Amino acid sequence: MQIQKNFPLQGFNTFGLPSVAQEFVRCNSIEDVQDVIKQLHPDPLFILGGGSNILLTRDIEGLVLKMDISGKEVLHESDEDVIVRAGAGENWHEFVMYAIDNNLGGIENLSLIPGTVGAAPMQNIGAYGVEIEQVFDHLRAVDLTTGEIRTFFKEECDFGYRESIFKKEAKGKYIICDVAFRLRKFPHTLNISYGAIGDTLHQKGITNPTIRDVSNAVIEIRKSKLPDPAEIGNSGSFFKNPTISAEMFNRLKEEFNELPGYKTDDHQVKVPAAWLIEKCGWKGLVRDGIGVHKNQALVLVNYGSGKGADIEKLAFEIQASVRERFGIELQPEVNII
Repeated sequence: MQIQKNFPLQGFNTFGLPSVAQEFVRCNSIEDVQDVIKQLHPDPLFILGGGSNILLTRDIEGLVLKMDISGKEVLHESDEDVIVRAGAGENWHEFVMYAIDNNLGGIENLSLIPGTVGAAPMQNIGAYGVEIEQVFDHLRAVDLTTGEIRTFFKEECDFGYRESIFKKEAKGKYIICDVAFRLRKFPHTLNISYGAIGDTLHQKGITNPTIRDVSNAVIEIRKSKLPDPAEIGNSGSFFKNPTISAEMFNRLKEEFNELPGYKTDDHQVKVPAAWLIEKCGWKGLVRDGIGVHKNQALVLVNYGSGKGADIEKLAFEIQASVRERFGIELQPEVNII
């Protein structure tokens, strides 16, 4: 176990923001994680995965633990599905490609989402009509108090929209070390009705798509809308899509008749945050090295010289303008540190 002092984190967050860890250690196994907890008793402790869902506004005191646990293994196989376990440090998109290469369906709609496997259940990541909870089987995590391993099954994780128990009552109490997913063998039923997937497949003349076809369509759509973090610093969607009451939605429609919305049940409607932000005039803004992406108003960007505190300030301004104009409170999807 090698502890590094005053370790630069600029290359470890997709915003590309400067920040320094007081101490830094990499963990390549569950045993490494347990050793850190039992031998060092770090306080404070900051867990770092792919750095794709964080906004660093300061240097990090205490120990930063970089989760680098890799590897994939089949735990169980039946005629219908396969349970595959992946290390928390595995790149998420590479894991999706592994599933597709082995003709295992269920996560093809989640192609090209940045980040690691370990962050997937924490955020209950989702895109194009699919969320992690639909394929989640269980995960193993280390208790930060005892260093012992605990297994969490689906019913214990309290999944919600970009939420899980690990962002609520279990926040800061466990380190997710690996995750097991139940994937479908020989998948025939595909989710292509959400977003532009169907249109993209139609334009390519694909009438009987495979999971790879769906994945390729998702990748094409995402690349057309979202900037590559390797070229422009960002963390993808900065805000969650807000859910409002049907009554409030109908009231807003009287004033903004083009307001889009998607019923989640008989009483609630989900509204695209990007539409709200764009209507408030933020799309394409550039100032002091930061801004709002020209193609997607949900994405805040660092053009290379920005600071985390400036991006945080911009986010607050966007929230205030949406609140004032629509009476809707936007919630960050990104963790602000």
